[in-house]
Amino acid sequence: MYLSQKLAIKYFVVAFALFGVMIVAGLMAAVYYIQPQFLFNTLEFSTTKILHIDTLVIWNLMGFFGAVYWFLPDEVGHEVVGIRLGEIMFYVFCLAVVVVAGVFIFVQYGHANAFSLWFINQGRKYVEAPRWAAIGIVLVVATFMYNVIATAIKARKMTGILAVLIVDLIPLFVLYLDAFPAETNMVKDMYWWWWLVHLWVEATWEVLIACIMAWALMQMLNTPRRIVETWLYITIALVMGSGILGLGHHYYWIGTPQYWFGIGGFFSALEPLPLVGMVIHAVYDAGVHRMQSSNRPAFYWMFAEAFGNFFGAGVFGFMMTLPQINLFTHGTQWTVSHGHFAWWGAYVCGLISVFYIILAKARGAQSVNGSAWKWAFALLNIGLIGMVGGLLISGMAQAFYERALGGSTVQAYISAQGSSWFVEGMYVRLAFGALFALGYLILIYDLATFGKGRRVQQAEPPQSLAVGAHP
Repeated sequence: MYLSQKLAIKYFVVAFALFGVMIVAGLMAAVYYIQPQFLFNTLEFSTTKILHIDTLVIWNLMGFFGAVYWFLPDEVGHEVVGIRLGEIMFYVFCLAVVVVAGVFIFVQYGHANAFSLWFINQGRKYVEAPRWAAIGIVLVVATFMYNVIATAIKARKMTGILAVLIVDLIPLFVLYLDAFPAETNMVKDMYWWWWLVHLWVEATWEVLIACIMAWALMQMLNTPRRIVETWLYITIALVMGSGILGLGHHYYWIGTPQYWFGIGGFFSALEPLPLVGMVIHAVYDAGVHRMQSSNRPAFYWMFAEAFGNFFGAGVFGFMMTLPQINLFTHGTQWTVSHGHFAWWGAYVCGLISVFYIILAKARGAQSVNGSAWKWAFALLNIGLIGMVGGLLISGMAQAFYERALGGSTVQAYISAQGSSWFVEGMYVRLAFGALFALGYLILIYDLATFGKGRRVQQAEPPQSLAVGAHP
């Protein structure tokens, strides 16, 4: 095993531990909506929300790094250059996460001055980490870029997937720099902030996970390189073609010129198109392999990733992206419903699939099956869809009572929060969130134990890969 692959496992272990922290913070945030006095004067709701969202960003980023560190040496047949530096930055990353989490929990907020900006909270949503920690993230990403690019140069090998990854690393690094400016004009601040949130998370991350899934498909299903690279190029072309101007749907109500209504509405409507190709390819692969694989949990999670991305990011996103609809839905739990579904389908299902692939290789488990992963798969997906449904009910209540009938006044906001539909939706979200947490615990148990001791399984008889072949 390459040193970088050992580092990859460390990244995934920490990432999935942070996944659990994110779930705990999410459950706590759900309780606040039902019992506003929860942890009053101890832990603010805003702090819990920061922990929930920021942990999501960090653990996904760690999962991406881990996946690339695993697949890259196999891709080029060479150890990752500068891997010792990469390992040092991993520990720096982990230490920074612990320190920032401690500050968020025990300090929470400070005065509006430079000290708070540097050491407590930058005050910008999704990038609340204090300035010193943000600089640390920049250094970690820069080291990651160096590892990837220097390895490709040293190995003197460039593939289509690797070339796309290297190009994508440039905006991955550059766009995060928008976390630093302290713009006092709110319109300008929001304008550029959406470049960070939309293009960093929804564009560069989409390309990054596409590269990772391409490698995963080749390793798990022996999918020909020409096929995965063709789909990768098509996906990227559509993502870049629709996604960049598609960020215009965030510009409707922040004081930007009126032409963003047309640009944002049109190009946002095109954003589901690249995801259709992913679903088509997933259905094709599933048919060819007759829903069978030597690593069944990885296969099923990869299949869930394609459909979850299409429905969560594509369908649910389009459902509220046109300005005529977004007028009533923006800033409501309807948006939160879309965010949960899109995050799950676009990134998490894929990262779970990759972790199963990595651990199976690391432990020499030639066949991965059992019952625990099935329970985890069912509970996590049912829990997620239940949360999405509950949030959607509450969001629709807000859109109707607060926006359509109430005219977005403060009193209308309070009335919508107290409506029976909103409250019941919050209870549904909490109940299914608990179910989701149970699924997470079973997932961690399965990841920690499969391929060890008596659970190591012998390879199954090879399945015919011919379409329509009989067993």
